[in-house]
Amino acid sequence: MLLNRLLQAIPIMILATFLVFSLLQLVPGDIAVTIAGENASEERLQEIRELYGLNQPFLVQYGNWLLNAVQGDFGRSLLSGEPVLETISRVFPNTLFVVIYAVILSVVIGVPLGILASSRPNSKLDGAIMGASSLGVAVPNFWLGMVLVSVFALTWNWFPATGFARPGDSFSSAIWFATLPAIALCTNGIAEVARQLRSSLVEIHGSQHVRTLHAKGLPPAVILWKHGLKNVSVNLLTVISLLFNKALAATVVVETVFAIPGMGSTIVKAVLEGDFPVVQGAVLAMVVSVILINLVTDLLYTVLDPRIQA
Repeated sequence: MLLNRLLQAIPIMILATFLVFSLLQLVPGDIAVTIAGENASEERLQEIRELYGLNQPFLVQYGNWLLNAVQGDFGRSLLSGEPVLETISRVFPNTLFVVIYAVILSVVIGVPLGILASSRPNSKLDGAIMGASSLGVAVPNFWLGMVLVSVFALTWNWFPATGFARPGDSFSSAIWFATLPAIALCTNGIAEVARQLRSSLVEIHGSQHVRTLHAKGLPPAVILWKHGLKNVSVNLLTVISLLFNKALAATVVVETVFAIPGMGSTIVKAVLEGDFPVVQGAVLAMVVSVILINLVTDLLYTVLDPRIQA
């Protein structure tokens, strides 16, 4: 199963990098001019194009990059000269920390809300929770991020407005800096977890099996934890894995709002500067991360429900 999943991932990675490489060709401007400067001579520009292979046909450029990437060489930044792999190794842990923080908040807050809503379906409490969940889905991450900065950072001075602290240097500082970005990322996740869990539990509570358990006098808490949440664990795991993928994508705008030196802000900066190797390497790293998350999810499915393995 692992081998099949990995083989299926290969064409996905090739297609993703090819599409990004194609779209980067549409970015206005000449990277040779960016590197050499506006007043560079034509001879200097031609020299730079030959040095970086910018004068070669599109498919040749992509083929050379792909061949080097397979060998673990993602090239160097056209502007800073730093190896792309070092850039990714430096910024990706920052993004991963914020994403994991946001997903944990989504589960810790969303699960109790979903349980509360399912305990009294069609009540005012259920309506309030589902209404707030709809609002959480509709609110854009970047807008919420700017509101959080304005209120909690600039007005009340509870959290820093921008920047990031590495967990390895100071975990408490890392949590302090990452709280507002994580909240901006997790509102959609909280809503998704609460809505999906509420829907699944209401369906289970209305089943004949659960009615029989109530008739036998089994405590509601036992029915919830032993029969309700256990039966919806696979659905909840699916939602959580999707939250990881959505949060990774949303970091592009959230990290820019909070000036976090992560993958999202690195991609945005590289696109604006026409630094193609950095964009390609970062996108490939994001695609691989999504594939690994899906692979781990598939493995956990077989643990939670052995019937899936068959």
